[in-house]
Amino acid sequence: MNQRVEINAEVMQGKPVIRGTRIPVELLLRKLAEGATHEDLLDAYPRLVADDIRAALDYAADTIAHESLLALS
Repeated sequence: MNQRVEINAEVMQGKPVIRGTRIPVELLLRKLAEGATHEDLLDAYPRLVADDIRAALDYAADTIAHESLLALS
């Protein structure tokens, strides 16, 4: 797993977050999907750095790349 993203059952109910924060990867992805820029996120979340945003995107891409689909009959 990526060094900037962590999953800890005691932080945000085990959702993937940026290491050392309580900022969920999901939140960053949703904000980006809504049109926020990297600069918007860095301003809104001062503990973030640009590498954290790239790590969130990388984590999401890796997660999708490794998901499995089950056919239901």
